[in-house]
Amino acid sequence: MADPVDVTGPAVGAGLTRTEQRGRLREGLRAYRLIAGMWIRSTMAYRTSFALTTLGNFVASALDFVAILLMFSRVDALGGYRLPEVAFLYGLSTLSFGLADLAIGSMDRLGRRVRDGTLDTLLVRPAPVLAQVAADRFALRRLGRVTQGLLVTGYALAGLDLHWTPLKLLLMPVMALSGGGIFCAVFVAGAAFQFAAQDASEVQNAFTYGGTTLLQYPPTVFATELVRGVTYVLPLAFVNWLPAAYVLGRPYPLGLPGWTAFASPLVAMVCCALAGVAWRAGLRSYRSTGS
Repeated sequence: MADPVDVTGPAVGAGLTRTEQRGRLREGLRAYRLIAGMWIRSTMAYRTSFALTTLGNFVASALDFVAILLMFSRVDALGGYRLPEVAFLYGLSTLSFGLADLAIGSMDRLGRRVRDGTLDTLLVRPAPVLAQVAADRFALRRLGRVTQGLLVTGYALAGLDLHWTPLKLLLMPVMALSGGGIFCAVFVAGAAFQFAAQDASEVQNAFTYGGTTLLQYPPTVFATELVRGVTYVLPLAFVNWLPAAYVLGRPYPLGLPGWTAFASPLVAMVCCALAGVAWRAGLRSYRSTGS
């Protein structure tokens, strides 16, 4: 097979002008939309099956919150946080992860494509490989997790006595979208790692599914070293811990300054840029099946 750099050409982003990069971005979004739309039409051809699988996805993810409810039936606070505050963290974490999982949750199957050689077919198509992998088998049933995150967030807000300001109201959607962007970056970086270690999907899941489970609980219940790791190394703390501290009026983890609550969009952009670099490096290293 030809060198994948030659096959994909500008798909890996090498040597492009800004105008060409914007054109490739539009092309990638168009390819993603077309492929995702194809899978959505396929899914909606069996509406009963779609409804049942979406409900199953909702129930499966809801069991995590049921465990939290059972925990609070025995305690009044967890790490100094009351149930509505923990529900707030849970809802935002689940919503952010649910958006990322809905958009590009198929990225964790890249290792399988590398092993069986089906990635080769994507390399010769006139569309960015990342868009094709992200939209592959687009699963609309993942809306169940997004719905659950919204419901738990609503439950939390109903139980919280907050003094709302325009800045806090603005921070709510910013938190969800920025958190989704951070999780998307983790998905892409994990997929890039699978070019080198094809059986690494579980390693990726440890940072995606494991990361959202971590963020469902207050930072005060974890060791300081772990909180530092998810703040300075893999900045998952910017998904909800730091912005939620501002909304809830809680002390910031690690004594960080107050402006860090508003840094989530910048952190998401940096993470996505770094994930893009990792993806291009992984794609350039690909040498067909067995590489």
